[in-house]
Amino acid sequence: MVASTLTRSPGQPSLPTGSMKLADNTDARPYVDLLLRKSQVVREGERALSIRAQEDRGRTWADENGYRVRKVWKENLSAWSDVHRPKYDAAMDAVLNGEVPALWCYALDRFSRKGAEAVVPILGKARVIFDYERLDSMEERDRKWIIDRAENAREYSQRLSHNVRGTKARQRREGRWLSAAPFGVVVDKESRKISPDTTPYMCLVQGKREVTPWEMIVRIFTEVAGGTSARALARTFNGEGLRTANGCQWRVTQIRKIVNHPVYEGWLTVVANKAGDAMAYLNEKGEQVRCVTADVLPRMISGKVAARARRILKGHQVPNSGRGVKDGRPVHPLAGRVRCAGCNSAMVADGNSYRCSMESNGARCIAPASVMRSSLERYVVQEWSTRLHVAHDDDPLLIAVGERWHALTRPEEGEEVKEARAELKAAQEGLDKFHADDRAGFYTGRSAKYRIPHKVEAEQRLDKAEERVNELTGGAVDVSFLIDGRAAEFWHKAEGQMRRDLLGLALDTVTVTKGPGPGKRFKGDERVTIEWAQPENAEPETDGYEQAA
Repeated sequence: MVASTLTRSPGQPSLPTGSMKLADNTDARPYVDLLLRKSQVVREGERALSIRAQEDRGRTWADENGYRVRKVWKENLSAWSDVHRPKYDAAMDAVLNGEVPALWCYALDRFSRKGAEAVVPILGKARVIFDYERLDSMEERDRKWIIDRAENAREYSQRLSHNVRGTKARQRREGRWLSAAPFGVVVDKESRKISPDTTPYMCLVQGKREVTPWEMIVRIFTEVAGGTSARALARTFNGEGLRTANGCQWRVTQIRKIVNHPVYEGWLTVVANKAGDAMAYLNEKGEQVRCVTADVLPRMISGKVAARARRILKGHQVPNSGRGVKDGRPVHPLAGRVRCAGCNSAMVADGNSYRCSMESNGARCIAPASVMRSSLERYVVQEWSTRLHVAHDDDPLLIAVGERWHALTRPEEGEEVKEARAELKAAQEGLDKFHADDRAGFYTGRSAKYRIPHKVEAEQRLDKAEERVNELTGGAVDVSFLIDGRAAEFWHKAEGQMRRDLLGLALDTVTVTKGPGPGKRFKGDERVTIEWAQPENAEPETDGYEQAA
């Protein structure tokens, strides 16, 4: 005898098992989706049922109640209100829009931790099964129970979150490292304090040489502080066959993150942004907190070496100043200052031209720029000379020129002043970064308490740097020869590095657009935009004297 086909509405009781097949073996059972979720144990405070176990229970329920599984939505994240849940949203859309007759979830606290606001929209409108509680959103008698259990789950989550935040805040005040240790350091399981990782590891592709992670950290800071660029250092490591702890080649981004990470000085840190960059943690008094013991601190990277490495890495300080030109230092008048408008990458000297570096390296640029060096330099020098000649006495450009000429022509100030000037640049950038983070909304929610301490710290650092520079420097500088109309003449009489330095007194970047086509005459006023220098502590502004790109 052929079994009849049975159907039901979403709110009707379950169909008997085994009565859902047609004579031609076509499965006519209605569909059900499974919503599976498991959070991290540290957030949940309990050992939740695994995703695999939840799926097995969901499929068993479907077989026993006359359903077949259409789609399984899996999440391994929190269900709290501060978490975006795209799979949860998709599962809810499917059942509310009638795309699938039913949605199965293991338990109410797996469904959501938002309380009644999450379950009210489904009551009497879409069938959601909460297996553990044996509740059905289409059953009238279950409405009150679903709302009560949802509110209980929300209350539990709030209490747990409060306790976790309180515990973590206390541990941070004590300088305990709460996450996995970065490369180069290890965390003591009991005290949660860090120390240098001196366990040897095989870091060579071939050979038997072993080094410790901390040796690599010390070498990175020492080399960068000595003037080696991150790119050159990565190339050196890879050329020597050195590898990271997981056997990969060294990259520029890895070296930059290491140099900028405060943990290597022994400071506790917090995550600064979505990219995972770290910044020093500040307590309620706005003070940084050590995450190392007193006996370990002398073995960490010194603050002086770390600060110098960061300034050089960011271009705030020229390494080995006063010791002659280092191999690899730019010698062309505009090298390092020319950028391609198509991709904002640097343009590099290539024969008689400046070319987009992206295009030169085989990467794609939407509008790669290329220009003859002689044509671009002739145009920029003329604009540079004219801009200086028409500047008024109170023009910010002249202040910047005076500051830079002072630094260029007074080598007797020595390294102490140069260090102070570099620290001033770094301090200004630190304050700028705070304001950028503030505008981007970083200091909201749980991070709001860091806003004022970070602001005060950045401002105090800048004030201290300005005082130090003023203390070490002073006296007027004479740049009249540059503003009386003879700047271009003076430039042409200069040689080599001096030509580059003179242009650098008044301009920061030169952006070039792609030319109209082969054989077309170069027109600087159509293809070039010059960004003029600003005083050290001035906000960027447009002064009206700018070529249209």
